[in-house]
Amino acid sequence: MLTTAGEGEVLTVPDATITVRISGRHTGGTYELFEVDAPRGEAAPPHRTPWPKAYYVLHGRMAVFLDGELYDLSPGDAITIPPNASHTFTVHTPSVQFLAFAVGEVMGAFFRDLSGNGMEALARFGVTQ
Repeated sequence: MLTTAGEGEVLTVPDATITVRISGRHTGGTYELFEVDAPRGEAAPPHRTPWPKAYYVLHGRMAVFLDGELYDLSPGDAITIPPNASHTFTVHTPSVQFLAFAVGEVMGAFFRDLSGNGMEALARFGVTQ
């Protein structure tokens, strides 16, 4: 499956716009890839998700707070977030664009539910603070 620039399902969540670049439907449910565009501003409070993921910064700068440690990320930097680790991010530049890679296909389902139904999606997907 190929997605070219400008293609992909676009989802709006409280702190970012997410483009589904590779859906779990196209990988047999083994992984997903998202392009995340987040403006400077209030990010989600620290929270835990039951799935692992990784971020790779394309442009802009952001800080990732992960299990009590603060990591400053710039273009080319990557970080892994284990399942159930407390985490959030803060954008330091006017905006940041990064790739989010997730194992399985639950993250895409969560983003779709969050985009369509708001914060009530958190409990349905085991996202806790």
